Amino acid sequence: MPFDTGRPVLYRNFSGDRLVTVRLCRVIADDDRGLLIWLARGAAVTVDVAVDGRGVRDMPFAEWATTPRELVPSTWSGPGVLKFLPPGADHSVWFFRTAEGVFDGWYVNLEEHAVRWDDGALAGVDVIDQDLDVVIAPDRTWRWKDEDEFAERLAAPEHYWVPDPDAVRAEGRRVIKQIEAGEFPFDGTWTDFRPDPAWPVPASMPAGWDRPGAR
Repeated sequence: MPFDTGRPVLYRNFSGDRLVTVRLCRVIADDDRGLLIWLARGAAVTVDVAVDGRGVRDMPFAEWATTPRELVPSTWSGPGVLKFLPPGADHSVWFFRTAEGVFDGWYVNLEEHAVRWDDGALAGVDVIDQDLDVVIAPDRTWRWKDEDEFAERLAAPEHYWVPDPDAVRAEGRRVIKQIEAGEFPFDGTWTDFRPDPAWPVPASMPAGWDRPGAR
C-alpha cells in the first residue's frame, strides 16, 4: 500500500547488513511514478562514526571496515532535500537546493532498490548505498562522483558489500541517458517544489528507528 501524504518515514541506508545512516523524512507523494519524500533542514538523522569521532572519509576504507563504530544522533544541517525513489530502480534522485530554497541540481544516488516496511506507527524504506553517484547541474550537464572511493572499496572485497560493480555502472549509464534526453524526473518536474512552512521539523528519532533491516 502507498504511504499517506504527510506521513513521517525513515530513509535508512545500510552497508551490507550494517545500518549506517537514518534520515527522518516526510512523504510528499507516493504513486505509480514512485515515492517522493522531503528531508527538512534540522530534521533528525543518525550517522555512523568511529568511536573516536572520525568519519568514513577520515581514514582508508580497510581501516574503517575494522574500526569500532557507533550510530550517533545528529540533525540535517544543509538545505532541505527532495528525494525521489522510482519503483524497483537501483537508484534514487535527490533534488538539491540553495540555502534560499532555489533548485540547484540533481544527484543520482546509486543504491540497491528500496525495500519498504510499515510497522503501523512507524514506516520507512531501506537501501544499500553503492557509493558511485552522478551529479547533474540544472542545465543537465553531468559528471560521475566518488569514482576513487568506489575503486578503493572494490579493492577490499572482504569488507565491501557491492557484488557486481558492472551492474552499478550500467545503472548509472541508464540514468545518464534519461538525463541527456531530459526525461522525467530530469524534465523540470518538482524543481519548483516548496515545503509547507506549517510542517513541523521532526527533531528526534521515533522509537524503532533501529529495527532490523527489511531486506
